Amino acid sequence: MDGIVFDLQRFSIHDGPGVRTTVFLKGCTLHCFWCHNPESIRPRPDLQFYPEHCIHCGRCAEVCPTGAHVVHANQHVLLRDRCDGCGRCATVCCSQALTMAGRRMSVEAVVGEALRDREFYRATGGGVTLSGGEPALQAEFSHAILAACRAEDVHTAVETAANCPWEDLALVLSATDLALVDVKLMDSRRHRQHVGAANERILANVRRMDALGIPIIARVPVVPTVNDSVDEIVAIAQFASGLANVRQLVLLPFHRLAEGKYRSLGLSYRAGGLPVPAREHLEALARAARESSVDVVVA
Repeated sequence: MDGIVFDLQRFSIHDGPGVRTTVFLKGCTLHCFWCHNPESIRPRPDLQFYPEHCIHCGRCAEVCPTGAHVVHANQHVLLRDRCDGCGRCATVCCSQALTMAGRRMSVEAVVGEALRDREFYRATGGGVTLSGGEPALQAEFSHAILAACRAEDVHTAVETAANCPWEDLALVLSATDLALVDVKLMDSRRHRQHVGAANERILANVRRMDALGIPIIARVPVVPTVNDSVDEIVAIAQFASGLANVRQLVLLPFHRLAEGKYRSLGLSYRAGGLPVPAREHLEALARAARESSVDVVVA
């Protein structure tokens, strides 16, 4: 069995306990305008173009079957409407101006890569985390990876937005030791406005997840103009406090580090004008949220 992976990051320390390997899977059902991993959104591989790295050798134009590359007089234009994502150009690009976000990997290849750091997992209480994108969109692939890791006595975690059919999420959770659940907003109308989908299914799935008894860490990306107010964060904290297995609520500050990735994908970066939340403001939000009897930390 294989699936589409767009990154495999070793020595991660923010995606669960201890030192971890985080496997990023393609495909997402939400469209958060501030998304820090825009290359994860579409389920198929995406071509990323960094013109500042181009040496204008013309190899990409020579191998492209659709004429998507025009290289002339030290200029390189990518005609994205012609690109079919075959990736031939990226394989011949020696300057890393063209790269593919997304590649097919087998379960065995992913697990084999992850097990290289087994000793670090044992020493630190770490393990393997599936992220994305949304791992439940590749449910069978995700489950197979997690089950194989568990068979090797490796701790497993999944980061999910829970906006997917419960049957798919339940399959993934059946081999999961820890769920990292993204919660953005409690108001469904505003949720739809900012991320492109209502939140009723998300909240219902989180409650069903809680009923399974899996430890949960709720994570909130704190985004200016979206949810960076006391009222919004407290509402999320109150929801979390009603769940039996939430261990912690983590506030994740918005950042603009993904702006270059949007350009490389030919996408507009709508969050470019937003400020990065001040640490003092995040700490104030955390103090207010703790009134709901939830363990709240700022990442």
